[in-house]
Amino acid sequence: MDKGWYNTMSRLETKIMDGWEFTLQQPEDGNFAPVKLPHDWAITAPVNTQMKQGEAQGFRDRWGTGWYRKRLTISGIKEGYVYKLHFGGIYENSTVWVNGKEAGGHKYGYTSFELDITDLIHEGDNLIQVKADNTVFPADRWYSGAGIYREVTLLELPQKHLVPYEVQVTTKIEGSTGIVIVKTGTTALVKAVLTDSDADTSYAEESDDQGVIRFEVPSAKLWSPEQPQLYRLELSLLQGDEAVDHYGLNVGIREIKMVPHKGMYINGQLAKVKGLCIHQDAGCLGTAVTAEIWKDRLLAFKKIGCNAIRTSHHIFMAELLDLCDELGLLVYEEPFDKWTGGAYGRYFETEWQRDLEGMVKRDRNHPCIFMWGVGNEVEHQGQASMLKILSMLRGHLLTLDDTRPVSYAMNPHFKVESNVDVSKIEDIQQFVDEADDTEIYDVAERVERIRRIGEIVDVVCCNYQEQWYPEIHEALPDKLILGTETYQFFRGHREQMQNFTADIPWMDVEQHDYVIGGMLWTGIDYLGESMGYPAKGWAGSLFYTNNVRKPLSYLYECYWSDKPMAYLAVMDYSLQDEGTKEHWDTPRYAGHWNFPQFNKTVIPYMIATNCEEVTLELNGKSFHVGKPAAYPGRMITGYLPYQPGTITVKGYIGGEEVSQYVLQTAGPAVRLVFDQELVHLKAEEVSQKLLTVRAVDTEGVPVFRDSSKVTFEVTGPAEIIAVDNSDLSSSEPYDRNWMHLYHGCLSTAIRLTGEKGRIVLSAYSEGMYPAQLVINVV
Repeated sequence: MDKGWYNTMSRLETKIMDGWEFTLQQPEDGNFAPVKLPHDWAITAPVNTQMKQGEAQGFRDRWGTGWYRKRLTISGIKEGYVYKLHFGGIYENSTVWVNGKEAGGHKYGYTSFELDITDLIHEGDNLIQVKADNTVFPADRWYSGAGIYREVTLLELPQKHLVPYEVQVTTKIEGSTGIVIVKTGTTALVKAVLTDSDADTSYAEESDDQGVIRFEVPSAKLWSPEQPQLYRLELSLLQGDEAVDHYGLNVGIREIKMVPHKGMYINGQLAKVKGLCIHQDAGCLGTAVTAEIWKDRLLAFKKIGCNAIRTSHHIFMAELLDLCDELGLLVYEEPFDKWTGGAYGRYFETEWQRDLEGMVKRDRNHPCIFMWGVGNEVEHQGQASMLKILSMLRGHLLTLDDTRPVSYAMNPHFKVESNVDVSKIEDIQQFVDEADDTEIYDVAERVERIRRIGEIVDVVCCNYQEQWYPEIHEALPDKLILGTETYQFFRGHREQMQNFTADIPWMDVEQHDYVIGGMLWTGIDYLGESMGYPAKGWAGSLFYTNNVRKPLSYLYECYWSDKPMAYLAVMDYSLQDEGTKEHWDTPRYAGHWNFPQFNKTVIPYMIATNCEEVTLELNGKSFHVGKPAAYPGRMITGYLPYQPGTITVKGYIGGEEVSQYVLQTAGPAVRLVFDQELVHLKAEEVSQKLLTVRAVDTEGVPVFRDSSKVTFEVTGPAEIIAVDNSDLSSSEPYDRNWMHLYHGCLSTAIRLTGEKGRIVLSAYSEGMYPAQLVINVV
């Protein structure tokens, strides 16, 4: 994966992540403490149940102004070079000084930005100071973190240099030939080499007088979620016969087409978007997350068959897009949530163009991006003022990239006067424009709003509107539909948004050709958007914050993956309420068979499988179950009498056993074990790692109900930086080396020093044998 902002040859890139100091007091008061970047001061802030916007921010008292400083030593100023500071993101409203002089800053906390500091630096020690102002209300609807939470880089560039934001790469396919068009952003001569590293084959071309380069790649290896083939493009800027600058990036040759009535085609093959929405925090790490933490998360998503993510509702770190290119994940990217309302409302009028361009110009060369979004659930949906802004945003985006669909994620909470009988309204469009802010219940009025929005966007993107897909399609027959947010389990009814029957929303994707996919809210639990204390975040997801799978993830694996699988979970309403908002919740299924309070009480179960049929046994006794196709959503349900022992589920295709799942009653916990026995890491590639330990009985069966206190210790070139048991209702601090197990497991995040060597991570709990994990760093 390309970890650098610029791929350097004559230019020089230096990450400046160490040696920083931080204070929440006024800088003249001192009290600076050493920190390492990325840094999120809010994640270690005390839990405050009375704080302003506590539910949204996970009750982490993040309000305040943070100050950072660093002494940067520059051994020599190169003549003919430009010096810049690149910030991947500062939350929020930042100002930067170099040697006491203001260099600039940026308002929106999710946009990358660069500052030219050539005239502000000198040889020797230079003082960099950064202020992040998080005092203005409101903050985001989700946990935003606070501080310098992404990479900072010093760039040393030749005065004549290529500008990555101005380089644009597009691809298409003609027969078996891949066409790669490169707009270099300059009329100066640029030489380019496109390399297939697997085949060790290269193609060389030069720019024309318009700064355009064209490659024709015979028998091209195409990028897709199933086979994410990448080429390497190296550009050299020439001055006379001398190359004065070099810039490189990865290129994926692919072609995505939206075909009305039929669906989305990738390289000529029909494809469905099997997607998950995500926020950028990573539990115990807050927003101070490195790429390798997200890589493990994305690999977990891929394992269940997910092929797409939505970066909701803000611009993510650039490294995430590199990962999606590498791993094969489609990305729906959007720059902000609301427009004139919410947290972005204070910036919209002056900053929308800068932030929109920041997203598109930075990320348009990534093959993983399949669609742009320009907002989410904004104000006055379908009214004239909203449609005007939508047209403005879409129009400007198309000047930056006209190769992808542009859309907007609309929610169903349209607004009208509640005391008006909409059945008597003759001119619906006039009524829409004059409507006040109360909820719509009339389906015809709702669809009319959607139609007006749909006429502007390229794909109709709906949040929680599966029940109205047929009416939407009838109103907009030439537009495809994407569920940009869907529930996991429940689905609304035509007469109401929410309805608690097991009409699983994914079935709408399978049933309609004009629906190109669905994206669940959400893929993984996140901080903030709590439904009320003690919950500190959102728990209605397929994965816990520490990457541990929830039972419903197996149901989506049976929908999304072709690899034969079978899984069983049982209903357990003795488990604590995790504070999930009701319609985003699921029945309380759990992956254990321990009910000491029962004696042959019947317990509901579910089986998720993509096999043609399954068998079910309890302690060797068979119980009849029907084929998956006979059940709503193909989720097999039934009841088993509780008897301690072993449940065995076997899956069959064509009469042959292809999958087996075993669930056993656990005895008392006697030892801790790590999920991995031995880990090999490369010092230059990994700086953070999340590792999980579990309590098991004498037979190695996980003890789901154990909640013992566990303490971690580490030796070697690493340090423990956080712990996470995934319980968002817990108030135990993250920034320690101990925590209690939740559902029998606990994770720790370690930070590697960058040195090679042997790391030993140990986990201890009173009354249990300890666990050790060896990590070889090479």
